[in-house]
Amino acid sequence: MRTYEDSYRHKGLRKKLVDLLQSKGISDERVLAAINNIPRHFFLDSAFDEKAYEDKAFPIAVGQTISQPYTVAYQTQLLEPKPFDKVLEIGTGSGYQAAVLGEIGVQVFTIERQKALFDALKTFPWLKKYNQIKFFYGDGFEGLPTFAPFDKVLITAAAPYIPEKLIAQLKTGGNMVIPVGEGAVQRMLRLTKTADGSYHEEIFDNFSFVPMLGGRDGKAG
Repeated sequence: MRTYEDSYRHKGLRKKLVDLLQSKGISDERVLAAINNIPRHFFLDSAFDEKAYEDKAFPIAVGQTISQPYTVAYQTQLLEPKPFDKVLEIGTGSGYQAAVLGEIGVQVFTIERQKALFDALKTFPWLKKYNQIKFFYGDGFEGLPTFAPFDKVLITAAAPYIPEKLIAQLKTGGNMVIPVGEGAVQRMLRLTKTADGSYHEEIFDNFSFVPMLGGRDGKAG
């Protein structure tokens, strides 16, 4: 059984990572503090223990990835989460992004469509410290209408289009951060919902994500 140790060396590597993120333009102190506090190596196979604090994406189960720390920090900073915000995350993956949001103090509702990943999250003891993170197995395109409306929505996979059902689950004045595009590179957007149900769109940098898929995959594992 895996043991979880967060050594002085790990903490030192995290501090270097935070310094790097600052040099790349991440300025939100809450985001930097969250990344400094979270042992990213816990979210990866122990074989990646030495590499966990490099600013790189790494493979996890069923062909998915844990996002590059810069990408996590960038999306979180764009989202502008505040303590006690109700945030819908699409694409739980390793759970690292949800933990960053949890560390900031938001209430996270996160959906994963890969059953193998969802089941692994349920048995990941370290995540139990965040009792305000709720995990769901389902189709991200459908969102969680039962729990709507949300203050913010964060998409952590490449969306082929802007899902209208997720816009509908966003509060007026709320933000959605979403990478959109079907090729190898996507453009990061921030959408702010207006009173008439439409949205104002801001365009940011290019990134590369795994594709956002519909349905649920119960065969993986």
